[in-house]
Amino acid sequence: MLRPLLAVLLLVSTAAQADECDGLAARIAQAVGAKKVGRRVGPSIDIRAASGVRLDLTCRAQPIVQASSSDASPSPEYFRELTQASELVVGEPAQTVQPILGRAYETALREGRKSFIQQNGWSASCYTDSAGSLRTLCSVGRIPTE
Repeated sequence: MLRPLLAVLLLVSTAAQADECDGLAARIAQAVGAKKVGRRVGPSIDIRAASGVRLDLTCRAQPIVQASSSDASPSPEYFRELTQASELVVGEPAQTVQPILGRAYETALREGRKSFIQQNGWSASCYTDSAGSLRTLCSVGRIPTE
């Protein structure tokens, strides 16, 4: 009796998380002017902004949004779209997120390693690789409390 009840509760919880993630993806898509939200693959949903920047929303314990770039230096649109999406993910104003994200990027570029900056219960991280096909990968998300 207990096992079927636990299975039902797990399914309901998983469905609720999926609905929340789909709703968040729709809000991000609207904020960045996306014409289409990609299909969900596991916990991830791809969103292509009107500018062409590709965002990935991953929903686990806490949602994380990330963007990648193959350009030697990401465009201003890259940072703008990621910052707008981040505002919805972490609940901080874009003008608060942007300088932290910029600092994470500059640190990763300067030091040649992943940069991770924590700020008031959320974090921004960036990784850069001057030789690879993926030159920049930055993400922003809430830090899980559990």
